[in-house]
Order: sequence, then structure tokens, then C-alpha cells
Amino acid sequence: MSAARTAAPVLRRGRTGTGVKAAVLVALALAAGVAGLVAGPAVTTADVAEVFAGGGDPLARHIVLNLRLPRTLVALTAGACLALAGLVLQSALRNPLAGPEVTGVTPGAVLGAVTATGLGLAGWQSPTAVVVAACLGGCAGAGLLWLLAGRERGDPEQTAVHGVLVSAVLTGATAVVLLIAPGELGSVVQWLVGSTEGRVWRHWELLWPWALCWGAAAWLLAGPLMLLRCGDEQAAALGLDTGRARAAALACAVALTAGAVSAVGALGFVGLLVPHVALAVFGADLRATLPGAALLGAVVVGGADAGAQLLSRALAQALDADRLTVPVGALTTCAGAALLLIVARRRADLR
Repeated sequence: MSAARTAAPVLRRGRTGTGVKAAVLVALALAAGVAGLVAGPAVTTADVAEVFAGGGDPLARHIVLNLRLPRTLVALTAGACLALAGLVLQSALRNPLAGPEVTGVTPGAVLGAVTATGLGLAGWQSPTAVVVAACLGGCAGAGLLWLLAGRERGDPEQTAVHGVLVSAVLTGATAVVLLIAPGELGSVVQWLVGSTEGRVWRHWELLWPWALCWGAAAWLLAGPLMLLRCGDEQAAALGLDTGRARAAALACAVALTAGAVSAVGALGFVGLLVPHVALAVFGADLRATLPGAALLGAVVVGGADAGAQLLSRALAQALDADRLTVPVGALTTCAGAALLLIVARRRADLR
């Protein structure tokens, strides 16, 4: 009885701490969304406020409601999907360097979108066709990994190695497609770097149900994923079918990544680094860490989108250019690479 009384306040404090952290991240996500609405050119912060108050001229209303708002929502949701996919992959494969970028999923989705665009079957004006093509490509990349792994699917290290090989092959195939159809380079380069430019309500309408469905599936897999993180032997001893659990987790990660890539292209390092931050903030209980990772991913990509818009405005003014766009994927890749180098150097110094 005394042990239970002692443990109860500790549990309440843990839940309260998690709730506070989640509330802070929600506030940061809202701040990133507001920053995305006001960061671009053509309309001021006062214009944005006036539009949401029900006023504003027709041009300002069109820019804010039909261009800025869907772009911001797509950026936040895509970031959440990529962060969730990364955490699911790292947990299922027990590899801290596993991520959508190096498991064949992101390169496959990019290949599907680029191929469909090069063949004239899809494009930025036909988001539904792009979504279908990217999802098929992402599933094909994951399927190739699954076939290549063969009997070694239960070995996380071998699966990760095969994922890197599959990613390299798919990236090479994308380069071949671009060589065959060089005239399409300008229209598909955003897929290779990752961009939220030109996102409209149709992209949001396709993305949010997909993200909600597979995000819920990821949360339902929190228990099996926590067991997989402990190792296959321990998980099997507790009655978990590790093969089926890992297959379900990989399918969930593929779906989340394909949905995000179909909307914004390849955003480097989001699915690789954000899960580590989420685990550091929320701990090993994935029932709390998975939603936390989704919020962190939304904050990162939403903030990066606002930063890319501000940088685009600054460069356009400095270079006296009418229109200059910095893709958000370039910002996430540079920031992620810098952070990874800092962490690697600190670990090397500690040794």
C-alpha cells in the first residue's frame, strides 16, 4: 500500500511534465504556422490579421487563404509524418541511423513522382496523380528492400545495410530518368530538394486524412515498437510476433513517408534527427514520444518553411531579383548536416 502511495505522485508528475512539454510544442507549432503566414512577400502582417478578421482586399485574401494557409498546413503535416516515420523505423530496426532517406522509402517516392512527371502523367497541377505516383514509388522502394533482405529481415543491421543499397539504386534510377527527359528537370527539381512552394488546398485535402490514419496506426504500434527496441529475443519471450510487428511498423513508416514526399518532396534529415530529439525530450515511452515526435516534426518543417520564405525575400532584395525561391528542403538539409557534424565532433572529443 505504501509503495503504491509513493508511486502515484511520481506517475502524476511524469504525466504533468509530458503534458507541459506537449503544450509547449503545440504553442511552437502554432507560432511556426503564424510565421509561415506572415513571412512571405506581397502582404504584411497587418494584412494577414485583417484577412483573418474577415476583411482585407481580394488580392490579400487570395494570397493568405488560397496560397499561404494551405502551404503552411501542408508543411506542418508533412513534418509530422516524416518525424513519425523516422521514429517508427528507428524503433523497428533498432538502428539510430535508420530513416526514410536511407531505407529506400523516400528515394522510391521521389522516383515515382519524377517518373510520372517526366512521362507527362502527373505534375504540380495534378496533385492527385503525384500522390498516387509517389505512394507507389515509396511502396516499391520498401518492397525492394523487403525482397533484398530475404531471410535476414529480422536482422536490423543487415536490413539497414540493404536499405542504404536500395536507396542508392533508386537515386541512380532517378538520375537516369532526368537524363532521358532533361526538359523536365525544372519541374522535378523540387522533388529532389523538397519544397512547399505552390501547395494548395487540394494537396492539404489529400494529405491530412492520410496522415491522420497512419499517424493513429503508428500510435497503436507503440507497445510492439517498445518491445522491438528491447531486442527480438526479449520481445519474443514476452509473446510478440517480431516478424509481423516489424512488417506492420515498416508498412506504417512507408505510408507516412510516401504521403509526405508526395506533398513536399524529399526533406533531408527530418526523419533522421527529429526522433532523437523526441526521445531525449519525452523518454522511451513511445505512447508519449510518438505524438511528441509528430509535434516536433511539425515545428521543424513549419519553422524551416517560414525561414525559407524570409531568406527568399532577403536574397531577392539583395540580388534585385523579381522572384527568388529558397526551397525548404535546402534549409532542412543544411541545418541537419550541420547539427550532425556538431554531434559527431562532440562524440569524437569525448572519446
